[in-house]
Amino acid sequence: MKTLGHEGEEIAVRYLRAKGFRIIHRNFKTPIGEADIIALDKDTTVFVEVKARSSCRFGEPFEAVDTRKQAKLRKIAMFYQKQAGDESPIRFDIVSIKSGKEIGIDHIMEAF
Repeated sequence: MKTLGHEGEEIAVRYLRAKGFRIIHRNFKTPIGEADIIALDKDTTVFVEVKARSSCRFGEPFEAVDTRKQAKLRKIAMFYQKQAGDESPIRFDIVSIKSGKEIGIDHIMEAF
């Protein structure tokens, strides 16, 4: 059985590929934590946080990416770049997915 989070990541990957992104890693694990998606957008390495919700009862999905999560993603990005020897520019995006009768996708580029 697929979870909403897993389905959200699948939707995000399809969306990003359709926008021309090349997916490098999914669920990239480090001692610090995990990056949902690492992709290339032209010459920029993009760390994508995916948030999916079935309801906005507790706010928009992207609102769950608080300053603590942002700091963690920055550390993961530094870890990745050092490990991969990647010196390309980096960016942090959020793909916010609302599911229900229709799926809504908000892609926030340069989210933080």
